[in-house]
Amino acid sequence: MNINLTGRTALVCGSTQGIGKESAIRLAKSGARVILAARNEDKLQKIKQELDSINQQNNDFICADFDNGKLLFNKVKEFLPDKNTIHILVNNSGGPSPGSMLESNSKQFIDGFNRHLINNHNLSMLLIPGMKSDSFGRIINVVSISVKQPIPNLGVSNTIRGAVANWAKTLSYEVAPYGITVNNILPGLTNTGRLKTVIKGIAEMQNRSLNEVTNEMKNSVPSKRFAEPSETASAITFLASDQASYINGINLPVDGGRTQSL
Repeated sequence: MNINLTGRTALVCGSTQGIGKESAIRLAKSGARVILAARNEDKLQKIKQELDSINQQNNDFICADFDNGKLLFNKVKEFLPDKNTIHILVNNSGGPSPGSMLESNSKQFIDGFNRHLINNHNLSMLLIPGMKSDSFGRIINVVSISVKQPIPNLGVSNTIRGAVANWAKTLSYEVAPYGITVNNILPGLTNTGRLKTVIKGIAEMQNRSLNEVTNEMKNSVPSKRFAEPSETASAITFLASDQASYINGINLPVDGGRTQSL
């Protein structure tokens, strides 16, 4: 399948590492102009140089901290005048810290809610008018398989991810008539810094070795391995394409078959 995103512009959040970085790279390879968004300017500069420019697309970046939603919104808003419509929004940022529900406090829930759902909503509301004007839009949220099957020791994350999934499903109904789709990618165990943090937390809490926890996790996946970020990025790139125009409001697990629900 040839995915051609020539003439499209994509804003990829959390794009200096992991799934976000690989998504930016693959979208650019497919011809899209890519706008990176993350908080580390040095990393943004480096990743920008790695992006393909097969269509002489003017790739760029926005430096903003996703824990400061107002600043993030304003920086994206300032970027829009005299620029092309942003057709593809990849909502992606680091998840809440691991921990049981009993150990979690209200601030962690509020911070996670703001970082994920509120930022996702505000950016979408900012970009949807341009998507409507071009009769094309793709809002793709990187969430988690916890939407379908809550994960132990991720109390805050499980809660916030479920809220994002329901927000996305509701929004998908409202924007579909304008050629806009809203879908969620549900990564499973993916070889990222986030997974390493989770493994370390479990190992310390249970007084076990990192290797033991890592092998146990790999064995919980029918594929017996972790996903690479590029594999998840491939699914994101497909959902951003014309070929996925009739796929809307779904939760797509990219988990090697680990999720036990349908």
